Formats: sequence, structure tokens, C-alpha cells
Amino acid sequence: MHSLKYVHWQDSEFFLGHFVDYPDYLTQGKSLEELKKNLESLYNDLISKEIPYIKKVDELKIA
Repeated sequence: MHSLKYVHWQDSEFFLGHFVDYPDYLTQGKSLEELKKNLESLYNDLISKEIPYIKKVDELKIA
């Protein structure tokens, strides 16, 4: 099982969200459960390379 942090909020009737590591790729759902399913689908698209030029947040340690 893989675990990813995500950000979510409710905007009137929809729940919107994105992964912390992939802030440019949003998805939505009419419920929090639907949003979670859509996030899982989005993640599968991201790792399958179906989406070109994927931007990802990363961290660089500098001495």
C-alpha cells in the first residue's frame, strides 16, 4: 500500500483536491469519498506517464 499526502477543500457543492507533490493536477468530487477515488485515479494516470510533462514538487538539500 502506498500513502500520499493530499490537500482538499470544499467549494460550494464540490470537494476539490490535489497531491502535495503534484499541486498542478487538481481533481474533484461531489463527496469526500468520490474525491478520494478520483485522486487515486489521478495518481494512476500520473505514474503511468499518460500525462506529458508532469511537474512535481521535490526537495534539494544543500550543504
